[in-house]
Amino acid sequence: MDKKTALVTGASGFVGSHLVDLLLEKDFNVRALVRKTSSLKWVEGKNVEIHDCGFFDEKGLRNAVDGVDYVFHVAGVVRAKTPKEFYRGNVETTQNLIDAILEVNPNLKRLLVVSSFAANGPAKDASGAKEDDEPHPISQYGKSKLEEEKLVKKYFDKLPVTIVRPPAVYGERETDIYLVFKSFSKGLMTMVGFDEKLVSLVHAIDLVNGIYLAATAENSVGETYYVGSEKFYTWDEVADAMAKAFGKNALRIRIPHFLVYVSGAISQFFSYFSKRPATFNFEKAREFVQKYQICDTSKAVRELGYRQNISLESGIKRTVDWYKEMNWL
Repeated sequence: MDKKTALVTGASGFVGSHLVDLLLEKDFNVRALVRKTSSLKWVEGKNVEIHDCGFFDEKGLRNAVDGVDYVFHVAGVVRAKTPKEFYRGNVETTQNLIDAILEVNPNLKRLLVVSSFAANGPAKDASGAKEDDEPHPISQYGKSKLEEEKLVKKYFDKLPVTIVRPPAVYGERETDIYLVFKSFSKGLMTMVGFDEKLVSLVHAIDLVNGIYLAATAENSVGETYYVGSEKFYTWDEVADAMAKAFGKNALRIRIPHFLVYVSGAISQFFSYFSKRPATFNFEKAREFVQKYQICDTSKAVRELGYRQNISLESGIKRTVDWYKEMNWL
């Protein structure tokens, strides 16, 4: 039986590299679409065919998608200074990918597009966001991911497409939520506001398992799925899991919402004088103060057989251990 071939865009990144590992375990031939400037440290030494053309080299992109069975579109821009940069990184790139597929590989088995919970916006209540909720993204990133979804839906009649929306993702190799771990290791855990907030968190291993299930299920064509934690967490539960993983507690300081906004605005202001966009800005502050950053995974559980296999406690423990092993902590 011939081995299946998959192309993973953003394969050198956090989620993409974990997906590459899973596909190799599943005995796929794996191609990685990356930029020439991408660090390849998470895919080095692995049996992966590198295509470093990015999305704006038409010939290189056609070569990358030609003959593959699956395309996992993980790449995207999560930080940018302007809406135009988000649009270019999340919508124009996807259009170029689709154009290449239609030109040289129209009989593709599946195009799996990784969107984001941000495309929907915060849940209305403690039951979590559902796939058929009316989207109301509150950030330029979320708006660009929603535009990406609208774009791929235009091709539902031409290509077998499935969309996955992850919430916040943590785990080995992650560099943004890592800052929370780093702060905790130094004895400080900042909590946003004085009300109880709920958050969906998914370990990268659970996420890529869900992505794989969504891409290979026969009944998932034309569907959108939330792939996240089956349980919703309070930030106190997150802090408790961290305390257990580190073997020590940290001072938990609650920051009023207005100070979170002020901090985001100041960070954004100073980013204007830098070449790189701020990790934390006013829009991130707006997301942080939301009460329900949660999504309901029951559709993925019901239709794909997805399960959250890594609990918050075990996921944080293995993440902390990895950070320590890599001397990040």
